[in-house]
Amino acid sequence: MEVEIKLRLPDSATHQKLSNLLAPFHTKTLIQENIFFDGRNKELTSNLAVLRIRFYNLEQCVLSLKAKPVISAGISRMEEHEEPFDAALGRACIAEPWRLLSVDSSTVLKRVRDEYGVGENGVVCLGGFRNVRAVHEWEGLKLELDETNYDFGTSYELECESADPESHKKLLEEFLQENGISYSYSEVSKFAVFQSRKLPEF
Repeated sequence: MEVEIKLRLPDSATHQKLSNLLAPFHTKTLIQENIFFDGRNKELTSNLAVLRIRFYNLEQCVLSLKAKPVISAGISRMEEHEEPFDAALGRACIAEPWRLLSVDSSTVLKRVRDEYGVGENGVVCLGGFRNVRAVHEWEGLKLELDETNYDFGTSYELECESADPESHKKLLEEFLQENGISYSYSEVSKFAVFQSRKLPEF
């Protein structure tokens, strides 16, 4: 189970202001390309699941199955199963999604076939989006400041994976309020925004 605090920022100016505040704690920046797949008959999305290939800085690649997302009051909980994936094969699967079904070594893809019945009718690539993620180590927490570029607009978000989300959310909110950073609770996942093709209203 992945548990994250997700706080949405209203605009690029707020994102830049927070980026400046967090600059002393910056550890790395990741350029992420997220590509999503489903069964031809929506076997995954109809069951609140999605298969994602994520490329990091054009080199690394991770395959993930995410399922049963629940977001409430800025805290996201969802099942996540991920594993490293060959980047060249990942690129090939975007052009020819059927290749995913021929990978026998992946436990993620085995679950996709066995639990969700993806395979008989094929796999489709849904497309995706790009995310620039600045990672910071702050107060013992790993904060991820995201700028997400969809083909219909750009959104900004602060994320923090946490084993104690309620107390860590309070700590983050106090920090943002003390520094005059506007925010709201994220109500949907990035993938849900991508599916809707509309940026959430702030």
